[in-house]
Amino acid sequence: MTMTTHYPVAIIGGGQAGLSMSRCLKERAIDHIIFEKYKIAHSWRSKRWDSFCLVTPNWQCDLPGYPYPGEDKEGFMQRDEIVEYVENYAASFDPPIHEGVEVLHLRQPDRGSVFELTTSAGDFSADRVVVATGGYHRPKIPTIAERFPRDMVQIHSSEYKNPESLPDKAVLIIGTGQSGCQIAEDLHLAGKPVHLCVGSAPRSPRRYRGKDVVDWLNRLGYYDLSIDRHPDKHKVRTKTNHYVTGRGGGREIDLRHFAKQGMQLYGHLATIEGDRLTFKPDLKQNLDAADSVAESIKRTIDNFIAQNQIDAPIEPPYQPVWEPETEPLEMNYIAENIGAVIWCTGYNSDYSWIDLLVFDGKGYPGHDRGVTSVRGLYFLGLPWLYTWGSGRFSGVAQDAIYLADRIASGVSANPYDADEIDAAALGS
Repeated sequence: MTMTTHYPVAIIGGGQAGLSMSRCLKERAIDHIIFEKYKIAHSWRSKRWDSFCLVTPNWQCDLPGYPYPGEDKEGFMQRDEIVEYVENYAASFDPPIHEGVEVLHLRQPDRGSVFELTTSAGDFSADRVVVATGGYHRPKIPTIAERFPRDMVQIHSSEYKNPESLPDKAVLIIGTGQSGCQIAEDLHLAGKPVHLCVGSAPRSPRRYRGKDVVDWLNRLGYYDLSIDRHPDKHKVRTKTNHYVTGRGGGREIDLRHFAKQGMQLYGHLATIEGDRLTFKPDLKQNLDAADSVAESIKRTIDNFIAQNQIDAPIEPPYQPVWEPETEPLEMNYIAENIGAVIWCTGYNSDYSWIDLLVFDGKGYPGHDRGVTSVRGLYFLGLPWLYTWGSGRFSGVAQDAIYLADRIASGVSANPYDADEIDAAALGS
C-alpha cells in the first residue's frame, strides 16, 4: 500500500479503538491512515497469558458494525478468540492500516497549523489526529524490586504466560487487581504454591439472584453513566478494576477460598531486607473492604429488583469461609522456596512522544469526551473517557461515533474553524 505524506486524519494505534475510529471514518468517506507500532491485536496476543479470558460476557463485545458474531453470547472469549475477533473485525472493512510503523514524535509547529508526525517509516502530516493508543503503556514495577537478588526471576503480569514458564518453585504475586487474582488462580489450579500480597482492589460478584452481575448492571443503566454524572468522577479513572473472572464459564474470585485451600495471603509488601520480607498489617482490612464492595453491588441490585417488582430468586447472605487468625507480618522467601515474583502492579502511561500542551501535571490528557483544547487533536480508547466501556469492547463504538461526527462536521471546511471546546472548559 502506497503512503502519501499528508492525510485529513491520522490515527495512532491500531487496536480496537483505532480500528473503530477507522470504521467510522470510512462510513463518512473521510480519508485517513492508521499507524500501528506492532500488529493488529498486539496487546491481546502478546501481553496476555495463555488461559486469559474476558471478564465481561461476549454480548458486550460490540465494535462499530461488528457485534460479537459467535453463538456463545453469555460466555467469555479466551485470548486466542479475542485476537481472532479483532483480526476478523479489521478484515471486515479493510482499514488503511500500516503495521510495524511507530510514531516517534507528534507536534504542531504553530497553533492552527497541520500536525507533523515523525514515524519509523518517514515524515507525515495531518489536519487532525486521533491518539488511540490506550492508557497502559509502560509496565509499572516499584523500585523495591531491586532489593531482590539478581538471580530471582521477576516479571510483570504482562510477561506471564503459563505455570510451566516459571521455575519449579513457589511463586510470590504482588497485587490483587484483575490480573493478580486471575494469575494467582491460574498458578493455584496448576498446583503451584502461591504467596499473594493482597492489595486494596475491590471484588465483584459473578452471578447474583439468577443473572450475571453484568446483566443486572446493564439493566440498571450503569454502563450508560457518563463520567460527568459519576458520583466519584474525579477518582474513577484511576481506580483499580473489580476482580472477577470469566474462566470456566465465569465465576467469582473470593481470595478467602484460595486461603482455605492453602494459598498464603499477606497484606501489602512493606520492605525487603536480605532474605526477609515484611508486610503491612492490613490483610483482614483489605479482604473485608473487597467483600464490602461486592455486598454493596448486591444491595444495589436488591433495591432495583424491589423497586421494579422483578421476580428473582433470593440468595442467602454472604458468609466469609476463612479469616486470618493472625496477620502474617514477615516471611523468609528462601525458606518458602520462592523462585519467581510476579508484579501485578499496573501500568504507567507514556505520551512523551507528543509535543503538545494538552497534559495535566500527572501526564493525563485534558479532554472533554476525547476532544482536547488543541484543535484537531482527539483521544480515544482511554478508561472512562466517557463511560465505563470507553476503554473496552462495549463502549468504544459510542466514543468513536461521537468523534467521527465531530471530525466530519468540519473536515470539508477549514478544520481549524470547527466548533471546538475552550481550554478553560477542560477537566483534568
